[in-house]
Amino acid sequence: MMVLPHHASTACHPSHIPHPEKFMGYIAKGLASRAWRYQLVEVLDGMNRKFACHYIIFYPTVSCDGLPFPINEWLRNIQGACFKEESAWQGDIVVAKYQGMSPFSSMINTSIADFPILKNYFMNHGSPSTIRR
Repeated sequence: MMVLPHHASTACHPSHIPHPEKFMGYIAKGLASRAWRYQLVEVLDGMNRKFACHYIIFYPTVSCDGLPFPINEWLRNIQGACFKEESAWQGDIVVAKYQGMSPFSSMINTSIADFPILKNYFMNHGSPSTIRR
């Protein structure tokens, strides 16, 4: 898992799209944002209020050779006995933290304090969609 740290003061224009594919191996080149999707994490199960700063998880959807992405072993280890192959995260993922309404224009620094929150999310949630091949 790679976490993208960004400074709030260097937020980009709202029309700019991030390029997490630069940090993903085995992803189709030249497709830009069509080769990946994202999942917003605003609350954990059991919470009745949203986080003050949310997370965005980028995951690959189109591989460079049309074959399935390998199962993400790091996330498989986190899920432990709860791991289900049919909903496994595949390929490299990129996690970013943001504040405000626009996840693409207001990314902020992450810290080690964010790890338990993300670990909790990944332990209880599989990949949000079937990966296209």
